[in-house]
Amino acid sequence: MGLFDCCSGGSAADKNPTPNRPVTTHPRNDIKKTKSAQLTQPVTSQPSSSNMANLSTADEKRRVFEPEQSGSANNAGSSQNPQSGVPSDNPPPYHNWQEAVPDTSVLPPPPSQGYLYSNTGNASAEDAERAHDFCDNTPLWIPCKPSPSVYNAVKQGDIRPVRPREYSGQLDLVSNGRWRGRTFDNNGDCILLSGLPLYFAAEDSPLLTEVTKTIYFEVKLLGLYGGTADQTPGFSIGFAAQPYPSWRSPGWERGSLGVFSDDGCRFVNDSWGGKEFTTEFNAGETVGLGMTFSLAPDVSNMGNPPQIPVGSRKFPLCVDVFFTRNGQRAGNWDLHEEVDEDAGGIGGLEGDYDLYGALGLFGGVEFEVCFDQSGWLWTPP
Repeated sequence: MGLFDCCSGGSAADKNPTPNRPVTTHPRNDIKKTKSAQLTQPVTSQPSSSNMANLSTADEKRRVFEPEQSGSANNAGSSQNPQSGVPSDNPPPYHNWQEAVPDTSVLPPPPSQGYLYSNTGNASAEDAERAHDFCDNTPLWIPCKPSPSVYNAVKQGDIRPVRPREYSGQLDLVSNGRWRGRTFDNNGDCILLSGLPLYFAAEDSPLLTEVTKTIYFEVKLLGLYGGTADQTPGFSIGFAAQPYPSWRSPGWERGSLGVFSDDGCRFVNDSWGGKEFTTEFNAGETVGLGMTFSLAPDVSNMGNPPQIPVGSRKFPLCVDVFFTRNGQRAGNWDLHEEVDEDAGGIGGLEGDYDLYGALGLFGGVEFEVCFDQSGWLWTPP
């Protein structure tokens, strides 16, 4: 049976189910969110003895990056001990790099500012550990060519979101490709994924078609409910390669990216605190997220791009991620931008795997998601 053959055998209530693939899931534990401080010192200033690859829990990250607490008054005003790795309250020494590199116009722009933790809330370390284990032991699905009926359904926006078991609330069909939902106030982190990919690597890749491909969808925030001083309800809009842990928002794990409503930060395989991008979303606003895949100049100028296997890194695609508010473009970034050392990889997002529309939810959120182009506020060029 092919990758999408199973889509034709669903029930009448489930016109476009996801491909029937075995995915291991785990029991869901309660989410605990805490306030945290913005990263004020570069990660690279920490001692080299810290193994970044092993820092997969929030406790370990705090152990390495947060200042040690001491009850001694004698130590309260002391400067940082170079051997201790404990940051001081003073800013790091300035380096006159302009003197060494006078012509700064030729330098690329610096990467966006990153955070160790979210300023509005953080998922539990246990949930993060389960997600890391899931991704480490579950490879991404290999793309296959979809059937004409499945591909046409996606082109027409006839897409439904798939509810994970962590989703507590309502989800109803409004019209073709438009769904309205409401999660309960105590709903933990979860993700709604489109039932079918919005991007089929074996059908849409510019390496195969020589044509630029854009995927996009919109979400209208209708209201936020519940929440506490250290736990803010909200959602994230993004894309993800499958399989993906159903208790994690898009952008937190491999093969995913997302923009979050509570602080406007963007995440790309980032289980830390994200990067500054836009402002928080307001009730009544419609936001959209898109990805545009195109041939790199060195490939498009070759005349006939070689027929290379999907997933090849010899001719990577250019990938632009863009964001809209109420139908107007409000920001974008290059997927292959310069990033900090601690940033996660972009594997699975470069056009070599199928990508699904993703909506992360936490707390009480009322929303409307639209996959049908006729219902978008943004007009494609």
